[in-house]
Amino acid sequence: MGFQGDEESAPQIPRKSLFGIRYNSPLVQVMLIGFVCFCCPGMFNALNGMGGGGQVDPTAADNASTALYTTFAIFGIIGGGVYNILGPRLTLFAGCTTYVLYVGSFLYYNHHKEQTFAIISGAILGVGAGFLWAGEGAIMTSYPPPHRKGTYISIFWSIFNMGGVIGGLIPFILNYKRTASSVNDGTYIGFMCFMSVGALISLAILPPSRVVRDDGSRCTNIKYSNVSTESVEILKLFLNWKMLLMVPAAWSSNFFYTYQFNNVNGVLFNLRTRGFNNVFYWGAQMVGSVGIGYLLDFSFKSRRARGLFGISLVALLGTGIWAGGLANQLRYSRHKLPDTLDFKDSGSNFVGPFFLFFCFGLLDAMFQSMVYWVIGALADDSETLSRYSGFYKGVQSAGAAVAWQVDNHKVSYMSQLVVNWSLTTLSYPLLAVLVFLAVKDDDDKPIDDTPKEVTPPLAKPAVN
Repeated sequence: MGFQGDEESAPQIPRKSLFGIRYNSPLVQVMLIGFVCFCCPGMFNALNGMGGGGQVDPTAADNASTALYTTFAIFGIIGGGVYNILGPRLTLFAGCTTYVLYVGSFLYYNHHKEQTFAIISGAILGVGAGFLWAGEGAIMTSYPPPHRKGTYISIFWSIFNMGGVIGGLIPFILNYKRTASSVNDGTYIGFMCFMSVGALISLAILPPSRVVRDDGSRCTNIKYSNVSTESVEILKLFLNWKMLLMVPAAWSSNFFYTYQFNNVNGVLFNLRTRGFNNVFYWGAQMVGSVGIGYLLDFSFKSRRARGLFGISLVALLGTGIWAGGLANQLRYSRHKLPDTLDFKDSGSNFVGPFFLFFCFGLLDAMFQSMVYWVIGALADDSETLSRYSGFYKGVQSAGAAVAWQVDNHKVSYMSQLVVNWSLTTLSYPLLAVLVFLAVKDDDDKPIDDTPKEVTPPLAKPAVN
């Protein structure tokens, strides 16, 4: 039996707890998953944002990341099914523990310079990350009220990326006076401590059947799920026209990390400045997610219009930011490396590249928050959205696995930039088509392609 086995009654308006905060409210639960991701993926992002996993030679990190995203591509897709069977606590806890192992492998690498452990732990992390992000996606897109999903996504994204901000401060402070090019042991130990706390917080997440919105509705009433049902429904995703339209956006949404972290932050700046930049990169994500979340919820009365406006705005900003990246890239190449920049000593030469890296963070948050909003607008039940989110993360991770090997094979920086810009540009019109065809307003009849055998008998129809 799955985790949805609680007996449900007709919706009742829940009573407020102390200070108007309920533990079983969508807001508290979204905040909790935000803190889980603050501690685990947030710290992982801060480490990756250093370039090369904090090492002077990025080879070990590139190979570990390839192993990570290869298994992530598989287990991200099936992670939604695992979530529907095991429920959030077991799924998220199992995922969080693999982050601790991964960082521990780089602590080992600091002393032995043997990358086998890092590669194996990267593959294991791919499994755990697939579980974690499928669960996160289901919670973030299905627990909130349908008309406030953009706001809740921005709340999650802000808490999550605060992990990157704090994680950026750790190597910045601990390595401030060091001249070495690789981070010290204390940096890795600090990350491992945060990740262990995240694993414990994951045990506080409630299953969707116990989460009650302010209007008394619940995000699911499905009684059970099983391996055969989930296997069939996951396979159907590869023929689902909605998911196929999302493939370019999913593929590109982590593809650009390799270029931004290794070939901008990792090449242009010295060690302490890379940590300094990370603080602002992930801080920019908080600003970007709040801004796009507000627009996607409040800019127009029509939900479809809000979606199309959000996509258009992100496309416009993305074009300008990648154009700035092109201007920056014309200054250096693999065969003509620049002198590294320091935030204190390089003066005005530091400002332009730093602002570009800041804008990359802003764009990343706006792009991914927009995609999650679209996913959340396609359905309203946890089971369907866990599969959609898992598919998104699986394709995203397949793209990331390719990107890390592209860099490991020393493909030119300019070629990587052009591919990244092209992939994101391709995704905008396809997302617009998806919103136009599948995202309906509240008074429209929804497009319901959810299999009848897993449709909640008491839940409201999914608002597409």
